[in-house]
Amino acid sequence: MDIRKKQRAVVEALEDVKGRDIVVFNVAKQSAYFERVVIASGDSNRQVNALATHVHEKLKALGAKVVGIEGRRNGEWVLVDLGDIVVHVMHPAVRSFYNLEELWGGKEVKLKKAQPPPKLVKKKRPAKPSRRATPKKPARGKTARRRSRQ
Repeated sequence: MDIRKKQRAVVEALEDVKGRDIVVFNVAKQSAYFERVVIASGDSNRQVNALATHVHEKLKALGAKVVGIEGRRNGEWVLVDLGDIVVHVMHPAVRSFYNLEELWGGKEVKLKKAQPPPKLVKKKRPAKPSRRATPKKPARGKTARRRSRQ
């Protein structure tokens, strides 16, 4: 699986479960083991675990290899190892204490918006003539007689 597709899938999985402050760093020049570091925050132990689990499940469904998950028991900081991408999900307090952004300090990767699938273009049918296009027939009945008398 292409690193960009995998990276986008990770970010989308984190956004699905309301992960906050998602940052992606390109650390290919700093580490021989992986190319990207993704850091995200969750508000509670339950949300941190849910974020990590959702990343694991989504990438597994896409056919990506998940090497492992660490830190689930504690739930303050969970690491998901995807081989060429390492995902850190943690509480904001833990995140500010360890300050991984400064540690990795690599080039932040800006994600392009996912392009929606192309829309199907329907062929337009020729316009039908409207009923009003035909001339009105003279009215019959009492109103027609009144008009003719005047």
